[in-house]
Amino acid sequence: MNLTTKILVAVGSMAVLGACDGTPSITTTNKPSATQPPPSTASPAETAQNRAIDAYREMWNDFAAAGTSSDWQSAKLGQHATGIALNKLSQSLYGDNYRGLITKGAPVLNPTVSTAEPQEDPKKILITDCGDSTNWLKYRKDNGALADDKPGGRHLINAVVEKQADGSWKVSDYGVHDVGSC
Repeated sequence: MNLTTKILVAVGSMAVLGACDGTPSITTTNKPSATQPPPSTASPAETAQNRAIDAYREMWNDFAAAGTSSDWQSAKLGQHATGIALNKLSQSLYGDNYRGLITKGAPVLNPTVSTAEPQEDPKKILITDCGDSTNWLKYRKDNGALADDKPGGRHLINAVVEKQADGSWKVSDYGVHDVGSC
């Protein structure tokens, strides 16, 4: 008997017992629970690639959120970035805070996996992206005026995402190229 069957039998037993003592019974269906995703048929390589892309996207989401106040000490930054990547994020926000700048908006990302090592069960994944910063610009904290002297645009971004000892995936390094590089 698999785990799902055991859970359904246990829940069904509770429903029968509940009905006998006058308490409301639990109705079960054969649909997967919202809290328990259906079993995955993805290979370890596909799962790793998806988790690496998710970590990459979340790193930029965390960075954009911290940028709204230039919070270079935000605890969220370390949830999806580590090492050199975390240092770059913190230093960028520290510099913005020092100069009295905040960032509004968010980047538009289009990440793809370039390579995965080892291929069968990756621990290190290289991501290539053509991120768009058109609507993700710097403003002055004191008066809200646009501080960027050049508009945003499309940037080639290369990132290294690695599986951590706890099983999570984090961006360990990245490089953002000039506007128009992709």
